[in-house]
Amino acid sequence: MTEQLTETVEAAPGSEAPAPVPVPEGPAPVPTAPGRTRRVLWAVARWTAAVAVCGGVGAGTAMGITALDRTDVPGLATESDGRWEYPELRLPALPADRPRPFTEGNDAEIHHADARKLLLPAPAGATVDPEMNGGWVSEEAYLAGYGKEYRAQVRQVLDDAALRHIAGRAWTMPDGTRSSVLLLKFSSVDHADELYGSLSSDGVEVLPAGVAELEILDRVAGDVRVPHVSAYAYGETKPYGAEQTRWAYITAGDTLAVVTQTRKGGTLTVPFQQTIALQAQLLG
Repeated sequence: MTEQLTETVEAAPGSEAPAPVPVPEGPAPVPTAPGRTRRVLWAVARWTAAVAVCGGVGAGTAMGITALDRTDVPGLATESDGRWEYPELRLPALPADRPRPFTEGNDAEIHHADARKLLLPAPAGATVDPEMNGGWVSEEAYLAGYGKEYRAQVRQVLDDAALRHIAGRAWTMPDGTRSSVLLLKFSSVDHADELYGSLSSDGVEVLPAGVAELEILDRVAGDVRVPHVSAYAYGETKPYGAEQTRWAYITAGDTLAVVTQTRKGGTLTVPFQQTIALQAQLLG
């Protein structure tokens, strides 16, 4: 299946909504928002092993991933490398006169779209968790994903950083891989950065429940790149018992995404990269 990221245009009141419009291929130049340099320099200094995730986004549009070579695109399903078959991705409509993030007129890098509509859909064959199926997620449910010794620390950061809300989706694939995607939306970029910094800073990592040791993973999203969006991925190191966990943080303006995958016998690289890349595109 070939996926293409398309943009939904909001119809005027009383008229029929137009069909989704495929987004033009190729990136457009995007102005850099104030304050971006500080965050980029911090990220480079702290995470030289992390890989920035990208894919051309500009002037409120996104680049269709079909413009890339098939062998380089995690979003294209094949029978040989274990990629999952995701539905066609669409950018949600925006409120009137509201720009997309990282575009002119949106220096604050705010996602004005409903966070629930920015969540990656579950792939074909997945069994979706009825408790986390694209709706709002409680703070308690988010905190439950971390080890008990870290929850009070993370809760305090959420209180200080003025968390607005959390959207989430989780599913299980036929091979037993359990995935969850959470989008935490804040009132500003600085607050989103504050949470990410508290989860991974100065060598003190906040670990998911059941994880004792981690490693930083390279090639976070394969060769897919999304301007202004960065991803940082981690994996549970051996010995990890019956299951292994991989997780990633995607920083995108006022929103921090948390992608987690767990699988008996070890998680798989390709669907992990694929899931990160596609979620990054939706946030870019």
